[in-house]
Amino acid sequence: MTRRRLTIVVAATVLALAGCSSTDPTPTDSPTGSAVSSGQDVYEQTLSWAPCGDLECATVRVPLDWTKPRGDTIGIAINRSPAADPANSLGSLLINPGGPGASGLDLTENFVASAGADLLDRYDVIGFDPRGVGASAPVTCGDAATLDEFVTTDFPLDTQDDVDAAHARNKEYAALCEKESGAIATNVDTVSAARDMDVIRAVLGDEKLNYLGYSYGTQLGATYAALYPTNVGRMTLDGVVDFLLPTEEIAAGQAAGFEGALTAYVEDCLKVPATCPLTGTVKQAKNQIRTIAQGAIANPWPSDDGIEVNGNLTLYGIIVTLYDEKSWEYLSIALEEILTKSTATVMGRLADFYLDRDSTTGQYSSNSTAVFPVIGCLDEIKDVPWDLARVQSFQTLMDAASPTFGWWFGLSVGCDSWPTDAHEHVTSLDPTIDAGPILVIGTTNDPATPYQWAKSLAGKLGDATLLTYDGEGHTAYGRSNACIIDAVDGYMVDGVMPDSGKTC
Repeated sequence: MTRRRLTIVVAATVLALAGCSSTDPTPTDSPTGSAVSSGQDVYEQTLSWAPCGDLECATVRVPLDWTKPRGDTIGIAINRSPAADPANSLGSLLINPGGPGASGLDLTENFVASAGADLLDRYDVIGFDPRGVGASAPVTCGDAATLDEFVTTDFPLDTQDDVDAAHARNKEYAALCEKESGAIATNVDTVSAARDMDVIRAVLGDEKLNYLGYSYGTQLGATYAALYPTNVGRMTLDGVVDFLLPTEEIAAGQAAGFEGALTAYVEDCLKVPATCPLTGTVKQAKNQIRTIAQGAIANPWPSDDGIEVNGNLTLYGIIVTLYDEKSWEYLSIALEEILTKSTATVMGRLADFYLDRDSTTGQYSSNSTAVFPVIGCLDEIKDVPWDLARVQSFQTLMDAASPTFGWWFGLSVGCDSWPTDAHEHVTSLDPTIDAGPILVIGTTNDPATPYQWAKSLAGKLGDATLLTYDGEGHTAYGRSNACIIDAVDGYMVDGVMPDSGKTC
């Protein structure tokens, strides 16, 4: 899942895990790991696999800081589902679910349950937690209460004092992450993660990287193709992030994407008045939703879980249901409860699902919410400062892009107050001309990664073919239809790219 791409949001993210430094043992240091001493080339390591449930697991050592490639290392946790037909194996297929901050280890079992049989026959499927995420030297930034304060509180952004306070919170959060996590907190940028992928490729014994990335995972894949074009094998990017667009344009595209998904939900809901909690025209129904969310800022909804569901939590609860049309029914249930009982237990639990937070304990189940702004703000190129004038201009742009959600997307002061920056940025995809063909998939009403991004990034890649899924929801492979499965497997397995312009 790609979260709000405007990286640091005033309502964004903070959590806690065990801190680690470049020399301390990390959760990935285990008997299955390969020892790499300081000064040794990480490409020379040998993996040792061990069973972990139905899969196999190992640890890959990579440089903590890629500007010091023979310096201290961290462990990248990987797992493997072996090819069903090993005699005809095409090697490894690295997969990534997005985020940034989502666990690739968690993706593997779901992927092998939904991917095409031809692909699973021929590839060892490799999941991995990118650096700073999950079991790979996780970034930590405080306890659950600290994260709640940063992520879920409704902070105003109406005056210069509000803007200054938001910048101060971002600086404090960044400082806390670095204090608890050490140097890893300043080295979880996308370029570094892409360089880790090349080490994974090499130690798996693959001459070329075969890759399928979803959402933010498409940014990882495209970044890899720009850094190592001649090492690219067969690559599919599904639910594309055009990370080369200006920050405001990215945010406006996503705001419009969620507005479009909400419109589709409302239209579908109103077709059955007897079960739809909304009334009136589509515009009137969307205004009801906006009123529910904005009203929760001043008057949060109570819930059976003992939390107050404020504006931020209400929006998180709504947003998460728009990633897949199969989740629309839960949005109807949540809205029905609010409109009939003036409570928001279901909406709060939907928000917890989005945030990866346990509704009973209030604890976060992973560090995905915490690390999300860290990765985003290391990646973002800081340019014009975010003062009140820029914030107000941005809010106007968001309102125009999304009448329902614009006010929420506009609650941002960007990343210019973030104290550290990535050592390296990819600002052009021109090198990918040497990468060979890349398959790009766009879903016509994708809320999180709008279809236009798939078209625009495909035009920037050296040799890309755009495959269109005409439908709802975020990403397509494994959740849409057999046409997409056949087209992707035809390329990834047989090397036959679908016809340009093909729609499923």
